[in-house]
Amino acid sequence: MSLWTAADAAAATGGTAQGAWQANGVSIDTRTIQPGDLFVALKAERDGHDFVAGALAKGAAAALVSHVPDGVAADAPLLIVPDVLAALETLGRAGRARTNARVVAVTGSVGKTSTKEMLREVLARQGRTHAAEASYNNHWGVPLTLARMAQDTEFAIVEIGMNHPGEIAPLSRMARPHVAMITTVAAAHLEAFDDLAGIAREKAAIFEGLEPGGAAIVNADLDTTFILLDAARAAGARIVTFGAGGDAYRLDGVQLNNDCTVVRATIAGDPAVFKILSAGRHFAMNGLAVLAAVDALGGDAGLAAPDLARWRPPAGRGTREVIDLDSADEDCTLDLIDDAFNANPTSMAAALEVLAASTPRDGVGCIAKGRRIAILGDMLELGADEVEMHRALADLPHIAALTSVHCVGPRMRALWEALPRAQRGQWFEGADDLVLRVHGVIDAGDVLLVKGSKGSKVSKIVDSLRRSGRKSRPQERDD
Repeated sequence: MSLWTAADAAAATGGTAQGAWQANGVSIDTRTIQPGDLFVALKAERDGHDFVAGALAKGAAAALVSHVPDGVAADAPLLIVPDVLAALETLGRAGRARTNARVVAVTGSVGKTSTKEMLREVLARQGRTHAAEASYNNHWGVPLTLARMAQDTEFAIVEIGMNHPGEIAPLSRMARPHVAMITTVAAAHLEAFDDLAGIAREKAAIFEGLEPGGAAIVNADLDTTFILLDAARAAGARIVTFGAGGDAYRLDGVQLNNDCTVVRATIAGDPAVFKILSAGRHFAMNGLAVLAAVDALGGDAGLAAPDLARWRPPAGRGTREVIDLDSADEDCTLDLIDDAFNANPTSMAAALEVLAASTPRDGVGCIAKGRRIAILGDMLELGADEVEMHRALADLPHIAALTSVHCVGPRMRALWEALPRAQRGQWFEGADDLVLRVHGVIDAGDVLLVKGSKGSKVSKIVDSLRRSGRKSRPQERDD
């Protein structure tokens, strides 16, 4: 069964279809386009119309365009509309309207993508599930997710993000979720807001799109929880809170082990224990929120709880792996925690707690005692207090358990200067400087955390370790 016929897509968008094509998917990128996809010629850094000919040559069923591009035949399979982005939005709304799927929308300053992937993992075992790819959570990512949704979908997961005020509400209204979840509110994108309360109000706008009788899943442990609750009440939502102060989903205890998290909770008055095979208190909170959402969607939270152990973090968000430093010596390895996709003070504290709970190995490296080492890059978009926020990382309790902290970027110099001399590693102006020297600051037996905002480019350090001519493998776990 095709995803979109020419007639259906034309009716949804009000455009003019050329040819009787059928599309099995929707794509905005010719690098990953598949035969049979509808190519959407969005304008971003480049005009997507420049790639239409290439998309059709790769087997695209048709292209969504505002005009016939140069080099494309006048009778090529096209869907011609006045505005491509507006047409993608209407296609997404039509995709949402024609399905009976139960929809959950996820937002939050930290943990959106990880929570979305947890939901995908557990819901896929309870029904036909559709979810956003990667971090497709913005003004084109949300309609693209909806436009890709098959009619027979039973559960749909939509991730919604923001950089500035006013972005979340229209995306939530487009998704029309039955359940809307806020993982947490933290100092991310703070430069676009006056304060944390402003971020909370923007996150809470996700409740404006709730279907009648919908549920709001709210983190009970935040200084801004009252703002979220007020917004949920104003939207007429059924409210479910999670966390240490949660009602039906209360967090009673978290045990961080080297490579897993054991969570004790009280769910609807009954004690429960579940395991997540990645270390992190934040993963425990996200897992509890997932169970609340599954229940609110009409799924089975009891079945979902053990299935959380099947989930693994997306790349760059706490992924743990073993790096072989010497192919001739199987013991000459480093444990790498790759958390280099993004960072803010809240996620940095969570990552440092994970590192502090990790167990290095002694007696396998040039240095007899294994070490906990952090390489931390700048946290971006924090606003006027960014320097103090970086310096304040030195006061986190889990810093004391680390052997050394290496800092990357001009903002991170504030942390480097605030660290005790015994823990102060090296400071580097940029990630490229450390890439050249990274093997000089690590040793076999170490546990290494690499974390920073995407713009700090500390992911280059992770890439360097992986491609340095020595193989890497996921960390072995006892499932």
